[in-house]
Amino acid sequence: MPVPDPSDDPLSRERAHLTHSRAALRSMREDVESLDIRDVTANWVNAEVLSRQIEERVKALADLSHTPLFFGRLDYLHSPGADQAEGAEGERFYIGRRHVHDADGDPMVIDWRAPVSQPFYRASKKNPLDIALRRRFGYTGGDLTAYEDEHLSDPADSAGDAATSKLLQQEIERPRVGPMRDIVATIQPEQDEIVRSGLGGSVCVQGGPGTGKTAVGLHRVAYLLYAHRDRLARTGTLVIGPNASFLHYIEQVLPALGELEVKQATVDDLVAHVEVRGTDEAPAAVIKGDARMAEVLRRAVRSHVTMPVEPVMVVRGSRRWRVPAYELEVIVRELLDRDIRYGAAREALPQRIAHAVLVQMERSGEAPDDRVQDAVARNTAVKAAVKSLWPPVEPAKLVLRLLSDADFLATHAEGLLTEDEQKTILWARPVRSVKSAKWAAADAVLIDEATDLVQRTHSLGHVVLDEAQDLSPMQYRAVGRRCTTGSATVLGDLAQGTTPWATRSWEEALTHLGKGDAVVEELTAGFRVPTDVITYASRLLPHIAPGLTPVASVRENPGFFEVRPATADSGDTAATMATEVVAACEELLRNEGSVGLIAADARVPLLAEALAAAGLPHLGPGEETTLTTRLTLVPASLAKGLEYDYVVLDEPRAVVDGEPDERTGLRRLYVSLTRAVSGLIVTHAAPLPPQLAEGVGTL
Repeated sequence: MPVPDPSDDPLSRERAHLTHSRAALRSMREDVESLDIRDVTANWVNAEVLSRQIEERVKALADLSHTPLFFGRLDYLHSPGADQAEGAEGERFYIGRRHVHDADGDPMVIDWRAPVSQPFYRASKKNPLDIALRRRFGYTGGDLTAYEDEHLSDPADSAGDAATSKLLQQEIERPRVGPMRDIVATIQPEQDEIVRSGLGGSVCVQGGPGTGKTAVGLHRVAYLLYAHRDRLARTGTLVIGPNASFLHYIEQVLPALGELEVKQATVDDLVAHVEVRGTDEAPAAVIKGDARMAEVLRRAVRSHVTMPVEPVMVVRGSRRWRVPAYELEVIVRELLDRDIRYGAAREALPQRIAHAVLVQMERSGEAPDDRVQDAVARNTAVKAAVKSLWPPVEPAKLVLRLLSDADFLATHAEGLLTEDEQKTILWARPVRSVKSAKWAAADAVLIDEATDLVQRTHSLGHVVLDEAQDLSPMQYRAVGRRCTTGSATVLGDLAQGTTPWATRSWEEALTHLGKGDAVVEELTAGFRVPTDVITYASRLLPHIAPGLTPVASVRENPGFFEVRPATADSGDTAATMATEVVAACEELLRNEGSVGLIAADARVPLLAEALAAAGLPHLGPGEETTLTTRLTLVPASLAKGLEYDYVVLDEPRAVVDGEPDERTGLRRLYVSLTRAVSGLIVTHAAPLPPQLAEGVGTL
């Protein structure tokens, strides 16, 4: 019997292509590392810049052993035409996270963002996009172990639809140990449309738990950097998340896609003009976050401008030039009417006064030039007039006065805030200085608004705002200032709004953001949360976000789901529950993957003690799981945006009761219920919230 030729084995051929592609990538990296720039730079500054660029390029060409170099293949039917895809007749393209070419410059792997790669995500039986075959690859670690074909242009082949792809399902359901990973191999058509939307417009994505909205936003950044790299390199990009734990969780997604320069921040980071050491009661925070405060601040800033009562006398040599008070008033009122930034107007004022002097000089027969005007603008008398008429404003001091001086606040809040609202935000005790004030987070946002009234905030080319439903109107304005000349990707879920000021509609939020023309897209297909879990959690939707479409899970595996009431009759309910929670964690840790124990914030210390007593090591939110420590103890207030293979949810009633009102508590519970990827155990001794109580048990 003849020995089979390995070259006839498709899997062997694909493995060989992977080996050759990795070798080509290694050669690309070595070529960059060997560049000699000693004779091509004019000075040390250019040398430093070029060295930095080379260093970043080397990092971008890193070959991550456990990250597949390519995950798909496209075989085109025809050569390109005016209305056809960019593929040559019979040509084959391997689709991966980055471009790889051989020594002759021929592509071995095509970047997933390239136009020729788009059919990998969009092609279907109904619209094959000139694709004969789409092949998906399966990996174990970094080894190529399987492939799956879809013959899209063959009417006789009804199998292989992406919706039933086994490899696609396996990739979606793969255990999640460590930080969030990219979804570049599993992007769905509706997600791809958002990812590849243009830089010129803003997009708002409403997506329920597990619909991939965060991943879509991050992949859109990667796509925009590919399609508009030069522009965004100049203007910058920024990803804004709700807290540091969330940012740590997502921080590896863009680097895995070869993008190393995107900055990350929270809203608090953006407005960190003062040290935040205090907290507000919810009523005060809601008022401070109200959009009406923007007008209060504008009035307060402009109140520093005074009308002149005396002329300005400019002495130059033996001549004196007099600008009368009425002419100064005209200049000041014109600047006010232009409604430009306070600082910009203040910088323009001395030049306007100097121009009035130059007009008099010209009428007297002199011929002054721009140097004379600049000299007059720097004249002592002019500078004194500017200081008197348009004095400098320090934003933090302005906000300090508004919050500590009842008369000052009343003057500028008249017709905007009621007397009760003014009393609510006034500090109980006078504060002497900016440094001694116990600023709250909402105060820092007010200072940021005042800062922008004085001096324009730098605008970026693109901003991604995640978990946007939780921002106040003033926080939206703070983010919007960072992309006034750029675009935004807004991500969120109205059903997961858990702050007292959570937005009621995307139309309202986008207006405050300054992106009222943004397109709102809704993602309803769930790829992360198992069917039984999302069905259970969706019982809360009519009570927390009526009108929203429930998420429909596309997972073939229904997942593990169980509600476990306390079984012991011991009088020490807390100890009994802690024991049962620990037992549930131990049970789930027998499976592969990460485990999250989510509990009301007040119960976290008790559960931490119980885990320690049982010898179960655990991490805090945002800390990276390892093979030996896969359990994370998560306060419910920090669960948003995180995901775990398995979740134990402790005492749903306590999660609800930990919030200031029931609706917010039910939203917090909805978030906590939907963090699981493969299984969820709900443990409780107290009665479940009535919205969940009917028909519970093992599903």
